[in-house]
Amino acid sequence: MSALGTALLLSGCITPVKYGEIRHTDYVADPRCAPPPGAPIDGEALPLFFVTSRLPDCRSADVRLLVHRGDRVRHGRFAAPRDMEVGGKTKFRTPLALQNEADWWQALQAETDRRQGRVLLYVHGYRETFETTSKDAAQMARMTGFDGPVIEYSWPSQGEVLKYAVDETNMYHDVRNFRDFLRDLSDKPWVKEIVVVAHSLGARLALPAIAAADRLSRRADRTGNISNIILASPDIDRETFERDIAGDVLAPERIALGRRITVYASLSDRALAVSRAVHGYPRLGSPYCFNPFEAAALKEKGLPERCYPIAIPGLTVIDTTDVSRGSTGHSNFLRSAPACRDFIDVIANRHQRPERVTTHLSHVFRLVADPADPKPDDDRICGRTPGGVDPEA
Repeated sequence: MSALGTALLLSGCITPVKYGEIRHTDYVADPRCAPPPGAPIDGEALPLFFVTSRLPDCRSADVRLLVHRGDRVRHGRFAAPRDMEVGGKTKFRTPLALQNEADWWQALQAETDRRQGRVLLYVHGYRETFETTSKDAAQMARMTGFDGPVIEYSWPSQGEVLKYAVDETNMYHDVRNFRDFLRDLSDKPWVKEIVVVAHSLGARLALPAIAAADRLSRRADRTGNISNIILASPDIDRETFERDIAGDVLAPERIALGRRITVYASLSDRALAVSRAVHGYPRLGSPYCFNPFEAAALKEKGLPERCYPIAIPGLTVIDTTDVSRGSTGHSNFLRSAPACRDFIDVIANRHQRPERVTTHLSHVFRLVADPADPKPDDDRICGRTPGGVDPEA
């Protein structure tokens, strides 16, 4: 299939979203979709937190989160998804329970106070269901051993290859929801640090919300607590990022308070190559040289033909091209051992690893395989199997 044909398919033109055959009000009629204050939640069985604008389905014994837009933002708890028996069939499901909003915030505070005042907030990207994103969030918690609560923000991605345009539309529709939630989270005096991890299309949801949280902060100290921002395979226009971020999210006063952005990018990222074909311009998460003269100049100097965002104080780019994994290379931070090790360190506010190789640009590093471990166990190191975190990472 031609690149244009692939791009048209990915745009979602062939499979438009439909309302469905069930009234949305019927999905949420059960009281479990609006839990009263004090409704019990087993925090040990459901250790992770979520916030969602997805429509829940409370008609059966197990609550599910659908691909439709919900009538409001909801809060809840979840555990890592697993194979479960549903109607006599084995299905991959996420154990979850919705929770009263005030109770949810109280539980989050208790967990935050019990730890170090740190919170990890994960914002997923395109082609995701709640099961796939909860799997990734649980993997991050397991892989990093994060010393605080992990929150997944789940917007109504359709979970289908041919519905990129629908996902993009829903992501933009959700900007206000996520902005308001992030502002509420960052305003809490008991939240000392928020680590934001945004994957793929989620970067376009996260960055404007961070800027709004800065601008509208109600914290008495006005210092802010969103300090560590990680953009994994970000599906955002590279030039737009360069133009807008330097004077906004990475404004000098934010850099002075310790804010930084780490971008994981790969030239082997096939998903972002298609996104580039759809949008016409290179994405931040792919070091593709849009300007052929720039590529020629790099080649003449004997350098790899890879182009990156301009140097901005507080910005670090990690090029994972040489250690890419998977069929698309779009989730190296969850699949490639060198990338996972680097990600673990960045989460922990450590910013040096032996696998990082300097480049001709001071803010760009290439990741290479560890010579002492040329064929690492990616699944174990990345925590893709329960209990499989590398003790040396």
